[in-house]
Amino acid sequence: MKKILISGATGLVGKKLSRKLYERGYQVEILVRSKKEKSDFKSYVWDYENGFLEEGALDNTYIFIHLAGAPISNRWTDSYKREIYASRVSSAQFIYEEMQKQNIHPEAVISASAVGFYGQVTSEQNFSEDDAPAEDFLGCVCTDWELKALQFQNLGSRVVRVRTATVLSEKGGALEVFKKPIDLGLGSALGTGKQYFPWIHIDDLINIYCKAVEDATMNGAYNASAPDFVTNETLINKLASYLNKKIFLPNIPQFIIKSIMGNMSVLALEGSKISSRKIENSGFKFKYDNLDKAFTDVIS
Repeated sequence: MKKILISGATGLVGKKLSRKLYERGYQVEILVRSKKEKSDFKSYVWDYENGFLEEGALDNTYIFIHLAGAPISNRWTDSYKREIYASRVSSAQFIYEEMQKQNIHPEAVISASAVGFYGQVTSEQNFSEDDAPAEDFLGCVCTDWELKALQFQNLGSRVVRVRTATVLSEKGGALEVFKKPIDLGLGSALGTGKQYFPWIHIDDLINIYCKAVEDATMNGAYNASAPDFVTNETLINKLASYLNKKIFLPNIPQFIIKSIMGNMSVLALEGSKISSRKIENSGFKFKYDNLDKAFTDVIS
């Protein structure tokens, strides 16, 4: 069995991906910050901040999948912004250096990234993988995150970067955040409501990762975002409909959101269209290619 080593495997995406790869016949092993983290898979402790990696973690690694990263949905204090950055960028650098030392040469390295690569802006531009990175906070994080992934090419590895949109799943994640105020009768669009909301169903995201593992022609960056361009206003109204609720309140003004969320308010107030053409041209077919299909699955 070919060994796939996964960082961030105890998160929303990591748990489901680990299980799917195991079911497809791979030997799945994971990196954890503590042995207290429960998992069905053989785990190794790592601490990139203090340069510790449990012995044997990298042995016989066929593919390394780097999903580790602190959630971006917590308040962006200066110290937390440093954690967002280090948990993605410094951790990748640490594993790269350890593989160099131990003479480990994975066939492929698949790294998470985010559509934040293109910046937190609202426009009619349909961003593709050929577009330049933004220079805002998330743009810089994603740029450096991907540059660290590209280093693994020095080890002879095929490198795939998966630029992920907001993940919709049946439990946890962004959908829970949107559902709460709607369930309480307090739901409404944010700001103008005209900002786009790039999204992807978790099953489609998992299948993109599986394709990246098994399709040796995949190389470079790929947007993992459904081919359905919806605005925040459309999202909220459609979600309310699926929850059998009505939206009574006017849009929440930008200044209120900014006062509550601080500089992370851009996550709520900005968003552009993200092209899925490259991943589709590679032969991938979205099971959930529109919001109705996704909501029918995750809400029912």
